[in-house]
Amino acid sequence: MLAACSDTEHDAADQALPKTAAGFASTATCPSLSDEPVRIEAGTFAMGQENIYAEEGPVRQTSVAEFWIDVHEVTNRQFAAFVAETAYLTIAEKPVDPALFGVPVEQIPAEFLLPGSAVFTPPTQPSTNFSDWWTYLPGANWKKPYGADGPDAAADQPVVHLAWDDMLAYANWAGGRLPTEAEWEYAAGAGAEPYTEQPAADRANSWQGAFPVQNSADDGFHGIAPVGCFEPNAFGLHDMVGNVWEVTQDFYLPGHDPSDTDNPRGPSENAAYDPYNPGIASRVMKGGSYLCAPNYCQRYRPASRQGRDPGLGTSNVGFRLAYDRP
Repeated sequence: MLAACSDTEHDAADQALPKTAAGFASTATCPSLSDEPVRIEAGTFAMGQENIYAEEGPVRQTSVAEFWIDVHEVTNRQFAAFVAETAYLTIAEKPVDPALFGVPVEQIPAEFLLPGSAVFTPPTQPSTNFSDWWTYLPGANWKKPYGADGPDAAADQPVVHLAWDDMLAYANWAGGRLPTEAEWEYAAGAGAEPYTEQPAADRANSWQGAFPVQNSADDGFHGIAPVGCFEPNAFGLHDMVGNVWEVTQDFYLPGHDPSDTDNPRGPSENAAYDPYNPGIASRVMKGGSYLCAPNYCQRYRPASRQGRDPGLGTSNVGFRLAYDRP
């Protein structure tokens, strides 16, 4: 009886999870949102969280000045307007510089030198090794987020596959900037108490089930959701947790400086350190993504943070802008 139940659950799990990267594409639509940024009043909050991931502490009382921030992640529609006006070409659309690998060019697989990006591709069996579910796909970029043979980017979904320079170019064109980590976390928390549990399926786009092989998609999405599908927080901001990670302007260093509490800007570039990318000055990304599940990535929280390689885009990382004036 136990074996039979197990087989039934396994079959259901197989049916619930798409088999290819393109299977995670969504054709859903959600209520349209305004692009008008939201004003965030100056304030003080408890930044960071303890007893989950060491790099999120220590908790410190932190003050931020008044700023404005986008109500939703930058969408493909918005990025397309930028490209149409400027003819900008993203890093993922350009051939890869062999010097980045630090080995003789003949040792580099040819496909790794083609324009492309990293795409989540479900593994065939359970694994704790992230390399088993990330694939470098030639032809993957913001216009074709699931590879050259996949569907086109949906206009109302967050733009992904962007490197730091791509985000910065868009910000300069749009008259904004990337938020600091403190600004982002203050806006995401919106005065709520810290939490550790996974948000309810109607509150955020995350992974329901055993990552990376079973996702019941109770929230309605196996992959990225269009902006506006979930209720906003108390500041009126959508998708501050889940959906796609959001890059901030701060350089990454594990943990917070407890003495840096007044409009902190993070460590200097020389002081930055990312244990997963030593030798690279990573940027802080916040809020988790649709790939975060209780058994693997409990980062669907305002305080969550990880380093982001500035030269590489992926299919689960985006951004939104902040502004110093209306």
